[in-house]
Amino acid sequence: MPESLTIVIPCCNEAGCIAAVLDSIRAQELEGLEWEVIIADGMSDDGTREILVRYTREDARFRVIDNPSRTVPAGLNAAIRQARGEIVLRMDAHTSYAPDYVRRCVELLHETGAANVGGPARTKPRGYWGRAIAAAYHSPIACGGARFHDPEYEGWADTVPYGCWRKSTLLELGLFDERLVRNQDDELNLRLCRAGGRIWQSPSIVSWYQPRASVGRLFRQYFQYGFWKVAVIRKHRLPASWRHLAPATFVLMVLLLGFVSPAAWAAMLASYVLACLAASGVSARRYGWSLLPALPIVFFTYHFSYGLGFLAGLVLWPFSPVPVFTRVTR
Repeated sequence: MPESLTIVIPCCNEAGCIAAVLDSIRAQELEGLEWEVIIADGMSDDGTREILVRYTREDARFRVIDNPSRTVPAGLNAAIRQARGEIVLRMDAHTSYAPDYVRRCVELLHETGAANVGGPARTKPRGYWGRAIAAAYHSPIACGGARFHDPEYEGWADTVPYGCWRKSTLLELGLFDERLVRNQDDELNLRLCRAGGRIWQSPSIVSWYQPRASVGRLFRQYFQYGFWKVAVIRKHRLPASWRHLAPATFVLMVLLLGFVSPAAWAAMLASYVLACLAASGVSARRYGWSLLPALPIVFFTYHFSYGLGFLAGLVLWPFSPVPVFTRVTR
């Protein structure tokens, strides 16, 4: 086990959930570790700051710093630069963590020799639509088969949620790219892998992400993911995975193929609908048949929003910042 650890949390206007995250840190199995928590607050005005100040008064190991830019990568970088720990572990305000989450991250960082470790993205949804969104989230049809969507996968991966690194590794990589409002974690992991580092995913690292609870919010989230993926590809001149291009190709064909060949357009849509219905059946069998009516809509939203955002990125990048592209919302 290392001598010191810093947990970094970016947040902005998270009054409804930040206390639960900080309480879960207090409940972690941290024996033998010298630890601290740095919360980079994006100038919250909803009562979050008052909650954070209370925790810092109760425990000097909790620190709050300002993040005037209010973006996730800027907050992470500010916290990492001030970190006293040899190891840096990221947490998210919309996730809950098993009591051994931190300990397992640190242990596996040593045991595997990986440059970054993390667990799969398990979900803890709210409401009917949240459950449908979570069910589709774990299907390879929705998100292209990325390994972190599989809660049972253990082994080498191209990215993991959140992450646990040695601080020296992050400094050598140049930290997170602050130009990226979205996808900054994927981009950092891409740089890490291309520099020769390796990423380990283990289901023994347990956390539960809270997905969006409505189709509208899911659309906005994945539209931004698609938009900012273009920035990552432009930076590296090659996609990290060709699966990132599939939704944009689909949307382009939906928009244009009808003008070229209505018969081919109809055949493509029919095939797509059948694929969505089949995937919906598989997910409903696993997560509950009551979700079946919603799942085709959710699958379409994942695909169309990401693809449309990607095409918007191709057309509008570089752009003058517009809230629909830059404002991270829940």
